[in-house]
Amino acid sequence: MPIPTEPIGSIPRPQYLLDGMAGLAAGTIDQAELDVLVDRALTETVERLEVTGSPVLTDGEQGKPSFVTYPLSGVDGLVPDGAVIPFADGHTRQLPRLTGRPFRYGAFASSYLTRAQQLTTRPVKQSVIAPSALSLLYPADGITDYSQEEFLAELADQAETDIRQCLDAGAASVQLDFTEGRLSLKLDPSGGVLSQFIALNNTVLDRFTPEERARLGVHTCPGGDQDSAHSLDVDYAGLLPELFRLHAGTFYLQLASEPDPARVLQIVRDHSRDDQRIFVGVIDPIDPRVETAEEVRDRVLEAASYIPVERLGTCDDCGFSPFADDTSTSRDTAFAKIQARVRGTLLAAEKLGV
Repeated sequence: MPIPTEPIGSIPRPQYLLDGMAGLAAGTIDQAELDVLVDRALTETVERLEVTGSPVLTDGEQGKPSFVTYPLSGVDGLVPDGAVIPFADGHTRQLPRLTGRPFRYGAFASSYLTRAQQLTTRPVKQSVIAPSALSLLYPADGITDYSQEEFLAELADQAETDIRQCLDAGAASVQLDFTEGRLSLKLDPSGGVLSQFIALNNTVLDRFTPEERARLGVHTCPGGDQDSAHSLDVDYAGLLPELFRLHAGTFYLQLASEPDPARVLQIVRDHSRDDQRIFVGVIDPIDPRVETAEEVRDRVLEAASYIPVERLGTCDDCGFSPFADDTSTSRDTAFAKIQARVRGTLLAAEKLGV
């Protein structure tokens, strides 16, 4: 396809998998039994993604408890009263809090990648959590005998390993999920926290060669959980100029749910670099209505009037179920939306003659 199009990450899990995850938590099934259910859901997800015509696949995050907490599986020294993320509809998500050294990932994303690769001959991308998100595990009042500087150094090492393992395993690309970027401006309108996030992420990105960074992307959105966002009310103009300071080759931007996409595209045009590919969101996972291919086409054509087509790609605004227990969108709706994105992007490419 002349204009590349990619999913962002998560696909709603089937009910039998959600029941299995609940069973593991309750102690009624063991991990081996859950793994059978994950493999079944993963196989079905990859097959259905292929049917949509998607040229690039993901594992749909079927085995992840959430896009942000997968590295914390089995990690000691965590308690459940960490940072709280409030959403517009009033519900919250809460991160755990770190209580001591050392900090090590309990799981790496390459384990999800390799399982998906065994099920398809198409390219598979892998999403990983940005180190800036996990930096929120460290408590504001510090940890005795474990400085924040020491924690961030260990976090950077673990994040590098997470990314490098995916590259070494043959991921078509690795996408850092950076939803906390826009949220940081809600928590700290001065931009100080955002600057810290950018610096930490660049510390990790700079450990890769230019050729490797060409395969690294950053996804940003205002959050998407239970049909609600956490920072859609934060002006994109505060984030985007800083976002493009990240040393990555590709950026995946939520756009379909923006009230004024033309204004956002102007900011992208003015602040992105010629060597940065921009994937614009043309599907809103929170909207229950399935977009038509023609609507997607028109969104792509609008984006192409601001971004050179050779630098343009399309994506969904966000994953469809970043937290495993989010059932606000059905699997059928998610796959229908993905198919509309693929078809609409092709229609736009034909219209543009590329």
